[in-house]
Amino acid sequence: MTIPATEPPAPALATRSHVVRGYVQVIVAAGLFGANASISKAVLDAGIAPRQLAALRCTGAAVGLFAVLAALRSLPRLRVPRASLPHLAVLGVAGAALIQWFYFEAIDRLPVGIAILLEFTGPVLVAVYARVVQRQQVGGGVWVALALSLAGLALVAEVWTDARLDAVGLAAGLAAAACLATFLLVGRHSSGTTDPLATAFWTFAFASLFWVPLEPLWRVDGSVLAEATTLGGRLDGTDVPVWVALGAVIVFGTLLPYLLDLAALAHLSATTVGAVGMLEPVVASVVAWAWLEQALSPAQVLGGLVILAGVGIALRVGTDVSATPDTSRPVPELGR
Repeated sequence: MTIPATEPPAPALATRSHVVRGYVQVIVAAGLFGANASISKAVLDAGIAPRQLAALRCTGAAVGLFAVLAALRSLPRLRVPRASLPHLAVLGVAGAALIQWFYFEAIDRLPVGIAILLEFTGPVLVAVYARVVQRQQVGGGVWVALALSLAGLALVAEVWTDARLDAVGLAAGLAAAACLATFLLVGRHSSGTTDPLATAFWTFAFASLFWVPLEPLWRVDGSVLAEATTLGGRLDGTDVPVWVALGAVIVFGTLLPYLLDLAALAHLSATTVGAVGMLEPVVASVVAWAWLEQALSPAQVLGGLVILAGVGIALRVGTDVSATPDTSRPVPELGR
């Protein structure tokens, strides 16, 4: 049966529908990742240490992904080449275990919006590494990205005032950025050879193994999980069990948005997913303002926008590097 000339071809309609679906998925994922910071704050305020929360989140994510794959009868997807295991181990340590520890330390000591902006400078570090260390031709954009990020950080820190950000929190945020840069660099080498879902599982699995000798789960005080924690801010007085808030961090702040990002990659390019994912610090700041009453000054808001501009340029520079390995099947960022 022929299609009338006035009727749009079916593939075009399907493609348009898939693109819209991809945008919806990545926007919802960014929103969940952004809101997760405020939920994590409630868990930290209940007495769960940042290292413990990182260990619980990594282990919960690994178990959750395994359960999802088992339910879908897709466990064979977990098979990976033996040569990929060292890369996956580095991804697990740097891209999940350490980045989450530093991230939780940062949001425990700094306003949520500032902490997440510090971590998001990771792509700028990648661009600088590509130009300075790997000697790749990335153009002048890398220096513009670096200059904007440094200027934005100066505005965020309000360096001209006597008020100073917590030094440990600031160091933790920058360490999270370094871990994110490491994750992005190492992840590029395994993105084309390993199933993204398998990469996600093994990354969280190696992160869980990393925490076993350092922060074993049996050291977590079970009585704390059974206690109630206040949601704080404008929801002060609204109490939930700590284990419920922790479950929300694992399910709604990790598993669901991560699976949405993976699903979006079937419809959108990696660059598009990364660019839309930059909504995360915006959402995190808005949620922290509306929920935790963490208002940023006009200078800090301007600094955040300048940082995002620098990160956007860094992401664009990263797509123009000819020596960059194929990123058609990348791994979404894990450290949020």
